Amino acid sequence: MIGRDPASGPVRAALVQVASPDDELPEQRRERILRLLQKAPRCDLYVLPELWAPAYFSFEYYAERAETVTGPTLSMLAQFARDSAAYVHVGSFLEDRGNGMVSNTAALLDPRGTVVSTYAKIHVFGYQSAEAELLVPGESVSVVDTRYGPIASTTCYDLRFPGLWQRLSDLGAQIAVVPAAWPSARLEHWRLFTSTRAVEHQMFVLACNAAGEQQGVALGGHSRVIDPWGTVLLELGAEPEIGVCELDPDQVRAVRAEFPVLADRLRSYDLLPNHERSEHAAR
Repeated sequence: MIGRDPASGPVRAALVQVASPDDELPEQRRERILRLLQKAPRCDLYVLPELWAPAYFSFEYYAERAETVTGPTLSMLAQFARDSAAYVHVGSFLEDRGNGMVSNTAALLDPRGTVVSTYAKIHVFGYQSAEAELLVPGESVSVVDTRYGPIASTTCYDLRFPGLWQRLSDLGAQIAVVPAAWPSARLEHWRLFTSTRAVEHQMFVLACNAAGEQQGVALGGHSRVIDPWGTVLLELGAEPEIGVCELDPDQVRAVRAEFPVLADRLRSYDLLPNHERSEHAAR
């Protein structure tokens, strides 16, 4: 892990909850969000929602709105990261991987504007969504060392898969970032899973959701920050806004030492026999 300056104090994190209206082009949206970021409070880490630039529910435009890590979305945010000397989690973007393959890819930029991690969403969503038809799922996880401790990237639907989260905490993640385009129809699931993952894995969960409406779908907003004890440090409302809170990365180590759930967890549950099935077979 990269050493953290003990004099640096708490980390100021901003959740940038934005809308992606249908009548706004991606280039217009990038310009608007950049102005919003430039007026935002000074923070150490900024987090944006899932596919905010292309708009998650604009499925018919996925192919033409795909870009690379050197494309306009990351280039703009890299310059902002340098100007603000902060980490920027870009949310996610449609990554053009060549040969017609596109992924829903999250990325973390360091204060020099360097891409220090990328994560292609593993669990592409197929329920009332064309994502699973249009995008190629990722095949690896992402946990990267930063000055604030190891940060993991996940995306939206990943919240529903505890096996993925066990892998992230096994790799030492202390902060998990969750950009999302989570509909308001399942808002209580959003609250449930973001809190559950924080408690299960004794880590901070920074979950930044989209707001507004896209293609007739109301997004849930209510971006949240939850600490390793499950305390909700921040929860926004349904409308676009920026929320800022402070978190102490040292709290993760303290909670894990005091209540050693992760140390008690088995490395794998796949090898445990089914006692009842074995007994029945023997009769």
